[in-house]
Amino acid sequence: MSLKIAIGGKGGVGKTTITALLARCLATDKSNKVIAIDADPVANLAAGLGIDETEPITPIAELRDLIAERTGAEPGTMGGFFTLNPKVDDIPDRFSKERDGVKLLVMGTVQSGGSGCICPESTILKALMTHLVLYRDDIVVMDMEAGVEHLGRATSGSVDALVIVVNPGARSRHAAEKIRKLGKDIGIKRIVVLANRVNDEQDEELIRSTMTDFEIIGFIPEAAEIVSADRLGRRPFENIDEVPVQLRAAADRLKSLRTE
Repeated sequence: MSLKIAIGGKGGVGKTTITALLARCLATDKSNKVIAIDADPVANLAAGLGIDETEPITPIAELRDLIAERTGAEPGTMGGFFTLNPKVDDIPDRFSKERDGVKLLVMGTVQSGGSGCICPESTILKALMTHLVLYRDDIVVMDMEAGVEHLGRATSGSVDALVIVVNPGARSRHAAEKIRKLGKDIGIKRIVVLANRVNDEQDEELIRSTMTDFEIIGFIPEAAEIVSADRLGRRPFENIDEVPVQLRAAADRLKSLRTE
């Protein structure tokens, strides 16, 4: 199936862990082709997926030779002439790492000129994101920073949903409002909330009562396994069938968005 999901949230809500677990849940159906995109400047989705990092993963934005070859300009330069529609269709297969049916691509960030610069690096990243969202028949799960900067207006309308991960509390509510506005500003049509680290019915009711104008797709309970895995430096739920039923239900809910 084809499904494009962006996942955002303020720091500390467990966004990257949720992204990794959702991608792994979706990949348990062997007919699904799942690509996980690490588009957060603090890239640590590989650890959540349990992908070996003994050989460091070079972000796409730092592949200088590739960028120069595809755009006709040296990375770090602005102005001048370079192609705005570089070839990117081979990048997901050439530069991803895979485990348990999930391919990981690390996007990286543009280091010069600001996030809106017109430069070879940003051109490659935007072309690659456009290709992944519009032209790949895959499930694409994107771990985004709050600003969803890699998603431009050309692709955002084809994203099936922006999932905002929240925790119980006012700060998550305020962050969700800001992220929702950013998502709407670039044209994402479906914006939903997934609550994480919900300890009890009181936490659930707090989220329901303070986020009445959001579509909430699930409540994921606090899991000791996630805390333990983080301490030991391993991915949580080595056996993905042992994830909380609420998280599996959230993955199924996301799949259903494609047909709504």
